[in-house]
Amino acid sequence: MAEIASLKTLSSSGFLRKSLLLAGIILISQSFFSQDLPKQQKPGKKMIEVLNADEGIDEIEKSTGRRVTRLLRNVSLKQENIFMTCDSAWFYPGVNQVKAFRRIHMFQGDTLHLYGDSLFYDGATEQASVHGNVELVDKETHLFTQAVEYDVANEIARYNTGGRITNGENTLTSIIGIYYVAQNLFHFKDSVNIINPDYVMKADTMDYNTQTETAFFTGPSEMEGDSIYLYCEKGWYDTKNDISRIWKNAVIDNRQQVIRGDSLYYDDLNGYGLAFNNTSITDTTNNIIVKGDYAWYYENPERFMVTEKALFIQVSKEDSLFLHADTISAVTRSDSAMKDYRLMRAYHNCKIFSNDLQAKCDSLSYSFRDSVIRLYTLPVLWSEENQLVSDSIAIFTKNRQAERLELYNSAFVTSQVDDTRFNQVKGRSLTGYFRDNELYKINVEGNGETIYYLLDGEQIVGVNQAKCARIEILVEDGKIVEIAEYQNPEGFIDPPSEADPLKLRLEGFTWQDLIRPKKMEDIFKK
Repeated sequence: MAEIASLKTLSSSGFLRKSLLLAGIILISQSFFSQDLPKQQKPGKKMIEVLNADEGIDEIEKSTGRRVTRLLRNVSLKQENIFMTCDSAWFYPGVNQVKAFRRIHMFQGDTLHLYGDSLFYDGATEQASVHGNVELVDKETHLFTQAVEYDVANEIARYNTGGRITNGENTLTSIIGIYYVAQNLFHFKDSVNIINPDYVMKADTMDYNTQTETAFFTGPSEMEGDSIYLYCEKGWYDTKNDISRIWKNAVIDNRQQVIRGDSLYYDDLNGYGLAFNNTSITDTTNNIIVKGDYAWYYENPERFMVTEKALFIQVSKEDSLFLHADTISAVTRSDSAMKDYRLMRAYHNCKIFSNDLQAKCDSLSYSFRDSVIRLYTLPVLWSEENQLVSDSIAIFTKNRQAERLELYNSAFVTSQVDDTRFNQVKGRSLTGYFRDNELYKINVEGNGETIYYLLDGEQIVGVNQAKCARIEILVEDGKIVEIAEYQNPEGFIDPPSEADPLKLRLEGFTWQDLIRPKKMEDIFKK
């Protein structure tokens, strides 16, 4: 110890005088100790030793009647591996206690240092109280407060009058704090803050590991920075590597998406996240929400995948669209003009519900570049009273409303007249047009065929069967009100009594009303 070695660099006359003084103090200490050994003194625990003092005065303390040695100027003491220096001290050898004043410095080993204006140390219990401008230094960790209770034997420091800790780039403040030195662990309570150049973290209760620079939350906690907001009621955050694992009402907002879940993991440096159970990703820019029980997310290039009860919601004031599938994913692509856009995919058991449009298929894609939903593998689409099927379907949207739809190969439109009769239109391809999100016109191209029931009010007066190259259908309030046939139409009209409705089925006819989602919850039915 450099400080102890420096005490030995005395003049020869000073050395003799101080040696006699120290010898006297030690003899007095031994005499007092043999008479007044306190019951709480631990067996084998050494007495406090006086290493140096410019002057020592032995007297009886009037208030307590105890013997005390007043040590003045350049005082240095030790007990085993604990060293103390100060300007002056009152040493109570009979009870193995010290009161020290001004420029207090207590150190243990070569890493822990405790500074303050005054000190009380009980050598029997190894408890120290330091007051006034207190600073505790342990490697890269600095604690500043006005009062500290330090358990020397167990290396535990406590404060309850407010403290500030600096560790790396982090500054931590709280009203109450406990520092477990051997574990490099702080326990904070009441108005806990971590201030970092990139964010501010607030909590009611927090543990902080000074070695790993990791914060552990056990109550309502939030972190806010320029690029991220985090809230949870339990979890941890690695401030050195910007990695968090949070749960219990967990929320992460990266200023582009808001991610929620029962449990969230987020690597901010790599822009990577995981979410478990009751998860949701909300895109505030595009008014889109994706939900599920498991999700992963990458920020750059932006992409995500959601599985287990996966649900996609395109939010709209007029009519939100809900999509459920086994798996929903999205990737960011670039077009020929090098503009980024998002491509979303859903696959296996896809179902769509909105008030004006419902659908079912095995897989689909949605391009944010052209706002087109494409349905694949046995797609079925319902609009009002009309069922539309084909090999594949594309729904073109604008301003979050359907503008038109296209059916490719084996297009078939069906609407129900009564329990056994159906209007039917089929052709090679079909285009449907929407106004205010309602289907009002259908054009069928190539190999057109129709079976259409003529009505007089509610009464069926005939059935029209025809073939032609092109068909135009007008729809009002979801009902077919007119069918026009073009390019060499061939057909005939029969009275309803002469036509068996069970035989009036065009090839490819199906009626799938039982699997139609009639409300949002139906999209989760198998």
